[in-house]
Amino acid sequence: MIKPTLPTQWWPSPAKLNLFLHITGRNPKGYHLLQTLFQLVDIGDELAFEITDVGKISLQTALSGVEEKDNLIFKAAQKLQQFSGCKLGCKIWLKKKLPMGGGIGGGSSNAATTLVALNALWNTKLNEAELAQIGLTLGADVPIFIHGKTAFAEGVGEQITSTTLPEKTYLIVFPNCHVSTAEIFAADDLPRNSAKIQWQDYNFAETRNDCQKIVCDRYPKVANLLRQLLEYAPSRMTGTGACLFSVFDSFDEAEQVKRSLPEDCQAFVAKGINTSPLYEYLTKVQLTSA
Repeated sequence: MIKPTLPTQWWPSPAKLNLFLHITGRNPKGYHLLQTLFQLVDIGDELAFEITDVGKISLQTALSGVEEKDNLIFKAAQKLQQFSGCKLGCKIWLKKKLPMGGGIGGGSSNAATTLVALNALWNTKLNEAELAQIGLTLGADVPIFIHGKTAFAEGVGEQITSTTLPEKTYLIVFPNCHVSTAEIFAADDLPRNSAKIQWQDYNFAETRNDCQKIVCDRYPKVANLLRQLLEYAPSRMTGTGACLFSVFDSFDEAEQVKRSLPEDCQAFVAKGINTSPLYEYLTKVQLTSA
């Protein structure tokens, strides 16, 4: 049997870390208000697109346990089509590297890459704010990937302030367990009254992740791995988990600790970046097609 030919143009879909996560209250609709610092990193998934003349959107890569209609990639393409009135369709491929449900933004980043790429490929000409508006309907983290910069975020994630951070090395570890975001945010003992900070005053040691204790109490694998990482470097959970990260000054240090981790966890060494590779690729595509 002849193996199908895969596309050659792959759009980056980078991961992120929440360097801290404070929950400061709720809005009148009941959504949690937060403050967080999103650090983009240089690892991620990749997506490819083939534009078609018919309006059908189809995913060529299935995700285990996720129906096409529930896939954020499919939803993003569909919403862009509806918002813009575009009559074109597409086929979409995914190279999945990031763990699902790990708290490092895989699904949100996939949705953002889909919106940015198809906005260019379909020539729908929406601006960043319009794409972020669509993205927010898909998930609170999607706008940050559309924004494409390391940034401080407030509200439900829609109030974004770009910043620049030293490009540290991060060891990112997935403990091979899945944490339900809905479960954590529904917990009665979740802190919801953290004092707001000014982003200029951010200091890793003086911040925390308000979800971390609850996750560690409920998921022993996360707690045990975090204790191990803290022996080597400043470490914390990202988002609602289950991924953890440690901060290092050098790649070699991070790699050395990575080799000491249990075999049943998935680990990456990544560099913090201040600009998403998605926009570097978008610029390349635009120059090529000009």
